[in-house]
Amino acid sequence: MTTTATTREVDLGEVTLSIAEAGVGGRPLLLVHGFTGAGSDFEHFVEPLAERGWHVVAPDQRGHGASSKPADEAAYDYDTFVGDLLALADSLGWEGFVLLGHSMGGMIAQVLTLDAPERVQALVLMDTGHGSLSVDPDLVGAATSIAREQGIDAIADVMGAMGDGPLTSQAYLRAVEADPSYKERGDRNLRASSPAMFVAMMLRIGASEDRLADLKSVSVPTLVIVGEEDEPFRDASQAMADAIPGAQLAVVAGGGHSPQFEAPAAWWDALSSFLDQV
Repeated sequence: MTTTATTREVDLGEVTLSIAEAGVGGRPLLLVHGFTGAGSDFEHFVEPLAERGWHVVAPDQRGHGASSKPADEAAYDYDTFVGDLLALADSLGWEGFVLLGHSMGGMIAQVLTLDAPERVQALVLMDTGHGSLSVDPDLVGAATSIAREQGIDAIADVMGAMGDGPLTSQAYLRAVEADPSYKERGDRNLRASSPAMFVAMMLRIGASEDRLADLKSVSVPTLVIVGEEDEPFRDASQAMADAIPGAQLAVVAGGGHSPQFEAPAAWWDALSSFLDQV
């Protein structure tokens, strides 16, 4: 089993996904990034996880990174993302797998687990929520108009000029001060995203049905991870950990919305300890 990460494309028919992969032959582990993210959001951990015996796959989801970018907004919703992930698992020969979802990826992971519980062997919900997010409707309206009329680069320019956003934390600002390339990574991932995906999911994330009651049916080992400074998701994380039977909650000291970058040692300790138990 090689633990060196490689990148390849997987043709799923409707779309082609670019995936990072290591540890072929190990236990299946699927890492799902968030809104305007990429599989590279986990790049520092793909090989270490493979060294611990996991077959790690981190895809760029449709509309993101190097994967296909359908131009129709109707091509993006939670169910469609779930369908892509299940088709990817099928193409990998995985009957079951451990699933980690970050932010919007965590919302997709919840829908997948509820829709296809027989496929998920364990679940990690990372800095995510169980329902719609409270976002200023004027901000959403302005962002969707810009994305539709001017494209994703215009959105990136506006967000770059704004500086702080709803998910900006002191943890994020400390990470940027220590390594300016962290901010550049986010800008690069955003510019590699589809404007149709941006619009569709901005609207859906703000108007999702609440899944909290349904999460009480989840019966696999579950870890809920949240950065201690990720204020928009702290309460939701506690609620999900309380709702899912036997779920563990790990609050990552010094972490914000992306603790794998902002507090990597503490995040890794929480994740690897859980995976060692699975």
